[in-house]
Amino acid sequence: MALPAPLVWVRRVYRWLHRGWESKHVQHLVATALITIFVGALLLIELRRLGVLSWEWLPSNHFHAVRLGFNLLLAVEVIGLVFGLTGSPGRTLGRQFEILSLILLRQSLKELVHASEPLKWDALRPFVWPMATDAAGAVAVFALVGVFYKLQREGDEAAEHTPELFAASKEAVALVVLLIFLILAGSGVGNAVLRHEGAAAYDSFFETLYTVLVFADLTIVFLSLRHSFSYESVFRSSGYAVVTVLIRIALTAPPYLNVALGVGATVLGIALAAAYPGTAEAPRPPEPVAGTVREGHARRAR
Repeated sequence: MALPAPLVWVRRVYRWLHRGWESKHVQHLVATALITIFVGALLLIELRRLGVLSWEWLPSNHFHAVRLGFNLLLAVEVIGLVFGLTGSPGRTLGRQFEILSLILLRQSLKELVHASEPLKWDALRPFVWPMATDAAGAVAVFALVGVFYKLQREGDEAAEHTPELFAASKEAVALVVLLIFLILAGSGVGNAVLRHEGAAAYDSFFETLYTVLVFADLTIVFLSLRHSFSYESVFRSSGYAVVTVLIRIALTAPPYLNVALGVGATVLGIALAAAYPGTAEAPRPPEPVAGTVREGHARRAR
């Protein structure tokens, strides 16, 4: 069946953007921009510390440059996640786990911006345990992501053939999420620079974005019903959406609980991936034939 004209246009735009983003030239430009911004932030902060610059909004702690670098790196990873929405449910969720591990790693460093330089134990003592917990949680998620991807390779994800209409519909969802991402990013930069919200603008950006991802996942789940109405596929996709909700909650949870929720969400995703192949391949009892059922009732009536 031919695709509707709007979806044909959406597919062309999506593939042009995706191909451009994945090109080596663009990836090289992005990496160069990240390095330039990070080094430039370090230089500006040093000039502020030396008294050459007197801008009040410019911080005087070099770890602000580290936090800025991580924020931008995560933004780049999110773009990859948005383009990954068109892939299999397992690959999409795996990208979310990757971003979660980077967020936890970033969380372990963000408290350093409140400490004086050079770093001193007395100033860092209240933050050491939360930092260590976030770092340990990041490593745990990083290790579990490998297990999750291994289960995807051992399952039947590679054998799935996506109908053209369903694939184009997922690309339309991805374009909408990408547009929302750009709007949120622009708003976040404006709040951070003009309103001097700093880290609060970044945290709000990711919390809102993961809420959008929850609805995007659910939209794809309902779109998939036109492709397959099998119980195991619906359950797996819905379960992955629940995992996304747990990740969203983990982003706003207090220290220690955020790590427990993040690692727990990853373990739940692994459990779903491990259970899916066995459930999908389990033999089903034959459906009764209508005529056979009526004959059986008639015999019992005699």
